[in-house]
Amino acid sequence: MSAVKNVIKDNYNMMLLRDYLREAIKDAGFSHAEISKTPVGTRVALHVTRPGIVIGRKGSGIRSLTEKLATDFGLKNPQISVVEIDKPELAPSVMCNRMASHLERGTAFRRATMWTLKQIMEGGAMGVQITISGKLRGDRSAFEKHTAGILPRAGHHAEVIVDEDIAHVKTAMGLIGIRIRIARNEKFVPEFEMRIEKSKKLTQIKDKDTGKMRDETAAETKARTESEQIAIEEERMKELETMEEEEARFK
Repeated sequence: MSAVKNVIKDNYNMMLLRDYLREAIKDAGFSHAEISKTPVGTRVALHVTRPGIVIGRKGSGIRSLTEKLATDFGLKNPQISVVEIDKPELAPSVMCNRMASHLERGTAFRRATMWTLKQIMEGGAMGVQITISGKLRGDRSAFEKHTAGILPRAGHHAEVIVDEDIAHVKTAMGLIGIRIRIARNEKFVPEFEMRIEKSKKLTQIKDKDTGKMRDETAAETKARTESEQIAIEEERMKELETMEEEEARFK
């Protein structure tokens, strides 16, 4: 019985640690943490979109985070490493956090859902499903599912190529849950095929700062933190047409 209690306690502590990291390094785009015990201590690999925020100036962020993990979560001699995520749009936890931030800022849930769906598919996903539930419009709870691309629902392929994550956000209407499932193209299986359209020819523009020519799509401002990324997306999201606006246009 003691072994079962230890397993439950470890899993509970890992859940608390994950919740703490999700909030503590939110601006760094935290995705997940890989924790492994070694004879000399505990290795903690943090997967984030912006490693510089976690490391801090002269390593101050790493030192304070190491002390926190050792004192509050009981990790023996924690050794933290930071891993940068190449494609944040294909990380369900990152996209869950971004969508939750949009809802906290007051963005309509359908607009935030369609924007997130669009960003994930443009990021190179094979398929995506977003489920949002809670008090979306009134006092009664409801849920909606939005799907794009190819997404295996069951079987071995679903376990191999599909990643998912869940996030919760408090709004004025109540608590809203977000679940995002993403099928990655990197783990492509032959049974699924997609027709890929030929990319359009990119127009070249001159950079005012460097004087060099670059693609027009690369001229967008790159955010330094997740908060800046959310603010940039919020402005671009206003150009997105929702289903309600499309219905009103055809009336």
